[in-house]
Amino acid sequence: MRIIIPALLLATATATTQAAPASLQPSQLALVINDDEPNSVEIGELYRSARNIPEKNIVHVRIPNRPRKLDAEQFAKLKAEIDGKLGPDVQAVLMVWTAPYAVECNGITAAYTLGFDAQQCVKTCAPGTQSDFFNAPAPVQPADRQMRLSMLLPTESVEGAKALIERGKAGGFRMPAAGAYFLVTSEGARNSRARFFPPSGTVPQRKLTIHTLREDAIEGKRDIMFYQTGKARVDKLETLGFLPGALADHLTSFGGDLLGNGQMSSLKWLEAGATASYGTVSEPCNYWQKFPNPNLLLRSYLGGTTAVEAYWRSVAWPAQGVFIGDPLAAPYKK
Repeated sequence: MRIIIPALLLATATATTQAAPASLQPSQLALVINDDEPNSVEIGELYRSARNIPEKNIVHVRIPNRPRKLDAEQFAKLKAEIDGKLGPDVQAVLMVWTAPYAVECNGITAAYTLGFDAQQCVKTCAPGTQSDFFNAPAPVQPADRQMRLSMLLPTESVEGAKALIERGKAGGFRMPAAGAYFLVTSEGARNSRARFFPPSGTVPQRKLTIHTLREDAIEGKRDIMFYQTGKARVDKLETLGFLPGALADHLTSFGGDLLGNGQMSSLKWLEAGATASYGTVSEPCNYWQKFPNPNLLLRSYLGGTTAVEAYWRSVAWPAQGVFIGDPLAAPYKK
């Protein structure tokens, strides 16, 4: 017999019986397009059309040569250029490129939303500074915290990006029977957030079955809405089926080094069919606070928020992290 998860059941039942919290709208999202990258231009237009983003929310910049990393001075100029073209109604920004994805030791999305954290680069394995959006109550919007959330939409493949956009938009038309998979692996140091994995059970109002397993990988599952694990490389992704709007990430040091050749890049999750992910761009050590908290991610997403809001609510110390995917995906938005 499966357990009904009380805390999640309460949260989702409340969201069902009360007015749903306001979540990010397309009119509140800005697109930042790199005119020096043809894929960015094409994919930016695909996203604008698919989500009906207002023309006034489109920002064009020039970043030649697709550097993986910017220094603090380069980034400050880029941020000032972006912010100078946006109105006060914009609460989130989607940067339409894969690279740059780092600002020195910071993830570019964290540097944009929270400001560049030079102190974190003195010792990347030191504790971080807590985000004001971490564990924010459901009614709280980014503007209430004087923030603009941010995410990257990768541009390595136009066809891949088009499929990602379609998955993000498809999520929310109906609520599928889905699975959430949380894996305690053989790589002990990468299990630091396992204490927050919910027990196996069900959330009936959201047709969600939770599987918390002691495994290094799952194989052949076709109902995935959540997949969180701790591995340097996650095997058998090619056998899996991710539902529209699925969130997936792995706790490892360099998942956010998107074009690196070391540990598995978070891009692999999107290529496998997930809709959003997260990884760190510099050595964070294994503080759970530097990675998405499973309980908070579940609670926010199942409550009807968008992917960018759910992910940002779930990471306490995100300075070294980069959020990627479709920010507006919201399969439980009702």
